[in-house]
Amino acid sequence: MEGSTVVYTIKQIKLLLDSGDFTADEISGLRSDKRKGVQHLLDQYDQKAIHKAELKSKFEEMKAYENTARNNGKTIIAGIDEAGRGPLAGPVVAAAAVLPENFYLEELNDSKLLSKQKRELFYEYIREQAEVGVGIVSSDEIDRLNIYQAAKRAMRLAVENLNVNPDHLLIDAMKINAGCSEESVIKGDQKSVSIAAASIIAKVTRDRMMKNIGDKYPHYGFESNQGYGTKHHLNALDKYGATPQHRKTFSPVKERSSI
Repeated sequence: MEGSTVVYTIKQIKLLLDSGDFTADEISGLRSDKRKGVQHLLDQYDQKAIHKAELKSKFEEMKAYENTARNNGKTIIAGIDEAGRGPLAGPVVAAAAVLPENFYLEELNDSKLLSKQKRELFYEYIREQAEVGVGIVSSDEIDRLNIYQAAKRAMRLAVENLNVNPDHLLIDAMKINAGCSEESVIKGDQKSVSIAAASIIAKVTRDRMMKNIGDKYPHYGFESNQGYGTKHHLNALDKYGATPQHRKTFSPVKERSSI
């Protein structure tokens, strides 16, 4: 009937607000609805909108390094980070990520600040949307090179394994001399969207590798400790000795014999 107004139940309003199916005009009209339940839903809706705006603003702040590079004429900008410098076992893994200029991923941040579930979801999205390269350096190479040089090598390998040739690198607290301009960013995984994306790729890749290594050597808890020196891991070292995946130059591994 012309001029009639649709009256939604509170349950219907909740579903429509959650799904985003209300227009701005319809939401504006809801604000005159006197039902307490409707006003409560609108308060929640407004808080979510504020939170989403804050996340968007944070993301834009984290694009500052990329924007500066583009303003200086760079076109292919790779963020680089590594995972696994500190553990007693397993490889060090680095990733390079080149994000599209219009890339947006709400809540993108340092991989260590995200839940495992969110890291896994973000990993898949980044792999779909970005150019990604991964570099892996084994525990044997870590022992031969030292962990600092091994991490640099993993980062260079990650750049080499990209399907594009970057003309600028944003690197988390490192210089790697990979043949193009580069910038070392302290705590870069919290300051640059490209480095944050790379940190997620590197960590998820390494965590999955440690799960596979843990299946082969079940006593050490690699699937949960990722090779770090937890009490359970150290007790297993005392009881079973070091595996071929352990870094023999790292204390306390160097005091244990291989199995």
